[in-house]
Amino acid sequence: MGPTASGKSALAMALSQRLPIEIVSVDSALVYRGMDIGSAKPTVLERQQVPHHLIDIRDPAQAYSAAEFVRDATTLIPDINQRNRLPMLVGGTMLYFKALNEGLNDMPGANAEIRAQLEAEAAQTGWPALHQRLQQVDPLSASRLKPGDAQRIQRALEVYLLTGKPLSHFHGENKAPALHFNTLKIALLPDDRSALHTRIAQRFEQMLAAGFLDEVAQLHARGDLHADLPAMRAVGYRQAWDYLDGKISSLEELCERAIAATRQLAKRQMTWLRSWPADIWIRTLPDDAQSARALELEVWDAIQRKMSSSATSQT
Repeated sequence: MGPTASGKSALAMALSQRLPIEIVSVDSALVYRGMDIGSAKPTVLERQQVPHHLIDIRDPAQAYSAAEFVRDATTLIPDINQRNRLPMLVGGTMLYFKALNEGLNDMPGANAEIRAQLEAEAAQTGWPALHQRLQQVDPLSASRLKPGDAQRIQRALEVYLLTGKPLSHFHGENKAPALHFNTLKIALLPDDRSALHTRIAQRFEQMLAAGFLDEVAQLHARGDLHADLPAMRAVGYRQAWDYLDGKISSLEELCERAIAATRQLAKRQMTWLRSWPADIWIRTLPDDAQSARALELEVWDAIQRKMSSSATSQT
């Protein structure tokens, strides 16, 4: 687990040389097909070297929820174990990790008909009007949302229309733990914030050089996608979409906004991580091959100790 650009994927690939792992992606952007560059998706070669799961399983026009992730991951984990391999969950979507560890309430899934109805209403009156409607039926949820937060307003109203209960009702219910596996939690939480910010800026510049804007332009040209879809709200994609829509006037402004948004994402990810117990805390970012190797050895030693301890406790 860790913030964006902290080296999670590189560490997982290095550990694949020591362990028979299969990687389960814990990333809400990697699920979407056609979103490769801006999501830092593993390369074709990396996916050939190590099996990856929960990548390219949705079209960008579709939603993918935390509940669907829990369902998919809890199916994959025992399947991978049955092949005598180790599932390694890698990513930065902390809500997915939280849902997998703590379980989910019995909240209804998405309903295409109701969502279409709400989108049609929003097209007529605007999302602030639907936010006012939400205030009447679920004031607690409405107080947490901005009037323009289309995705979350839609979801809260959808839950109310399906159940007659506010979203806050489900958040308050007791939850049964969903994860019933012996785990080793590795958290990459760099102390040097400036070094992480430098990495974020460098990576976005590399994405632009690799054709990120062309990638978003292809999605933009489809005609069936829009800025309020969960896929297009992903950091980087949202700013690139605004640039193509003329809401951002220059490439320089696009870079500034995308990098700033990514830094904010990393801050939120690290806030989540600080509140969770982990078995291994990685506080430094490797800046060369030697330090990356040292980090790999540190994590490998911890994994061996964990496996040895588990084997002893089971006997």
